[in-house]
Amino acid sequence: MHEARIRIRWRDMDAYGHVNNAVYLTYLEECRDAWAQALLASADGSWDFVLAHIGIDYRRQLTQDDGEVLVRCRLSSIGRSSVKTREEIRTADGVVAADAEAVVVPRDPDADRSRPLTERERALLQAELDRDAG
Repeated sequence: MHEARIRIRWRDMDAYGHVNNAVYLTYLEECRDAWAQALLASADGSWDFVLAHIGIDYRRQLTQDDGEVLVRCRLSSIGRSSVKTREEIRTADGVVAADAEAVVVPRDPDADRSRPLTERERALLQAELDRDAG
């Protein structure tokens, strides 16, 4: 599991005085990107991937008064050419503001398309699943 503390910025607010719903996705993306690079960059120096799906449930509004959020990303399953994650945003006092599920696929930058996971990537991902389960 990867965790990131993200400060709520003034620019994150909408006209209603709360964090815009699209910004929740940005918070999740920041954590997911950091998780993927920390886990899979060792496979070949960088991990190229694209987001194929995201589903989010908004549980609580966030305002600038919340100060910062704790965003978590963990691996939930491995496919042939995809990785599924579970993600959440919590307030500083631990209240869930949103939970999400994402599917990312590795990308071949030369061919500009998706590709299957390599054996090395699969081994790193499986080790992560085993760590989270234990």
